[in-house]
Amino acid sequence: MPLAPPAVDARLRRARAAVAACFFLNAVFYAGLVPRLPEVKAQLGLSSTALGTALAALPLGALLAGLSAAALIRRFGSGRVASTGLVLLGVTVWTVSVAPNWLGLAAALLVVGALDAVVDVAQNAHGLRVQRLYGRSILNAFHGVWSTGAVAGGLLGSAAAGLGVPLVVHLGTSALLFGAVALAASRAVLPGRDEPEQEPGTAAAEPPREAPRRRSAVLALAVLGVLATCGAVVEDAGASWSALYLRTELGTGAATAGLGFVALSAAMTVGRLTGDRVVDRFGRRRVARAGGALTAAGMGLALALPSVPTTLAGFALAGLGVATLVPAVYEAADELPGLRHGTGLTAVNWLLRIGFLLSPPLIGAVADATSLRVALLTVVVAGLGTLLLGRLLPGRRAAGG
Repeated sequence: MPLAPPAVDARLRRARAAVAACFFLNAVFYAGLVPRLPEVKAQLGLSSTALGTALAALPLGALLAGLSAAALIRRFGSGRVASTGLVLLGVTVWTVSVAPNWLGLAAALLVVGALDAVVDVAQNAHGLRVQRLYGRSILNAFHGVWSTGAVAGGLLGSAAAGLGVPLVVHLGTSALLFGAVALAASRAVLPGRDEPEQEPGTAAAEPPREAPRRRSAVLALAVLGVLATCGAVVEDAGASWSALYLRTELGTGAATAGLGFVALSAAMTVGRLTGDRVVDRFGRRRVARAGGALTAAGMGLALALPSVPTTLAGFALAGLGVATLVPAVYEAADELPGLRHGTGLTAVNWLLRIGFLLSPPLIGAVADATSLRVALLTVVVAGLGTLLLGRLLPGRRAAGG
């Protein structure tokens, strides 16, 4: 008996490291391709429109396959789906380098988007399973590791391009090396089913779900979907529009224009890596609402007093404000009563991807009708929406989970 707790602790530490590896790999595979997309365009002789249309296959694949994630993790287990999906993701990203034409490229990217969506749900589901056993928040750190993986993948891709490494060699090496890491991680994930583990003396199963609970869960999912979309609007504003805003509205140079995205991404990464302690202390509800207020105030100040320093500060505050929002929404969706295991998490992930799909054309349309400065008020609206709807998130979890 005295030896049992250390064995459990060691198992959880290994599982936590395995989930962190999954988040890192999920980001690094595609991020390594991004700096080399100009080579793909030149290699296939594509126009900018053709490349953009092919890239649209990514979110399309995610939307088509995303809702299958719940059934897959119930059938095979979230850890197994995440690790196996990552191996397939690395191979599929490699197929981009050997695509013979536009159709082959679009087909490869469609599968990349589909696998990414399934892996994303599975790794979050397994991270939440490990978190329940830890009895404290660790999910935000996993998302921080994902951000770190995105940076690492981008740097590796840039270095490979600068050294003239052939694309097929670069992506093939990435698939082999990181795929091996994914297989190693599969040996450390928690075995068995993903249903919350029962403590000794508790009931072995829940009573049947009632229809009213399901209806209540559907309404809750709709609210959580809007909250997730608020996070998507803020992240997309930094990724898609910050450089253009700094360049066209404030007249900065190309180097300075890229700092808006850097400011948002760096602040978000820091917020995620440190967010678990904050969430444990103050609760998901208070942290999310405070983050919404921070987002609205930061971007509101940046747009009211337009300058390079205020704009960079505004994007940084926005990134910090939404750092823990998506993990909090995922956790809340996974806890909804009245739904089969994995269903809430899958649905919210799907709604989040719709938000990422709709946000760019929405901001672009408003910018064309008015100005980009006015269009970026959507970030302020997203912050206020988080402040308002964040009150519906659960508060602090009970001691011990």
